[in-house]
Amino acid sequence: MRLILAPMEGVLDHLMRDLLTRINPFDLCVTEFVRVVDMRLPPRVFYRLCPELHQGCKTPAGTPVRIQLLGQEPDWLAENADQACLLGAEGIDLNFGCPAKTVNKSRGGAALLADSELLYKIAKAVRAAVPAHLPVSAKIRLGLEDRDSYLENSQALAEGGINELAVHARSKRDGYRPPAYWPQVADIRAALAIPVIINGEIWNSQQASQAQVQSQCTDVMLGRGALALPNLAATIKDGTAPMTWPQVIALLLDYSALEVEGDKGVYYPNRIKQWLSFLKLQYPQAHTLFGEVRTLKHTDDIRQVLASQAAVSDQR
Repeated sequence: MRLILAPMEGVLDHLMRDLLTRINPFDLCVTEFVRVVDMRLPPRVFYRLCPELHQGCKTPAGTPVRIQLLGQEPDWLAENADQACLLGAEGIDLNFGCPAKTVNKSRGGAALLADSELLYKIAKAVRAAVPAHLPVSAKIRLGLEDRDSYLENSQALAEGGINELAVHARSKRDGYRPPAYWPQVADIRAALAIPVIINGEIWNSQQASQAQVQSQCTDVMLGRGALALPNLAATIKDGTAPMTWPQVIALLLDYSALEVEGDKGVYYPNRIKQWLSFLKLQYPQAHTLFGEVRTLKHTDDIRQVLASQAAVSDQR
């Protein structure tokens, strides 16, 4: 069983990958997408989204990181896959799952699920550009408007030469609304000879097991659940107890130090509120904390609130 930390645009950046791979036995991370249009991107673009390239394309904890590309032009995606590998990427992932309207309007992400022939051409071009010893993976949803194109799309990508496929078990139109349709992924698993990874609506270890059984997939990709329960991967793989609220507060303070010291300190207030919105799904105390920081705009003010929470937790 492998556990993979999903790519989540604007959320799971290198700082969050660093933090979560310190406390979880993840086998792999995937970056936020590198948007490819009509040029070979300069190295600085890849280094910005994947600074782990400077350290063997691994997080400080040693977890491998795969670079994700998003686009619709096979040749330019191949060019940029080649560029990423020259810079030290340990593999390439192709994004055919993003449901964001701004991405789909420019024929990126899940919009390509309507064109299985283009999926094949992209997979074939990228696989040819990436050294044979490095993996090429892809992520899809079950369809665009309906959950009806997943077998055709999966087979097109496999025939194009990808090494493994992650499936978010919903359509683009489903968005993130429950449920996830894990049993339909079993159809993909039965049809393909390559590994298939189940993703979607996995919030605890019990749901991870159910998803594996219903999808017939061994490997699991965690996205929003990994933010709602920060040690979710450890609870699934090692049977570790879910983090307590005082432990979460300590983790938020660790994250605050990373954000302030790193190159995204200016975004810290928004990032910490964003994370709290996920934590509210698992921890009632996060509702109160979110209310205390919701209107705060300065890093020092938010860190002071977190420190006060930690002090209260220590006294209990």
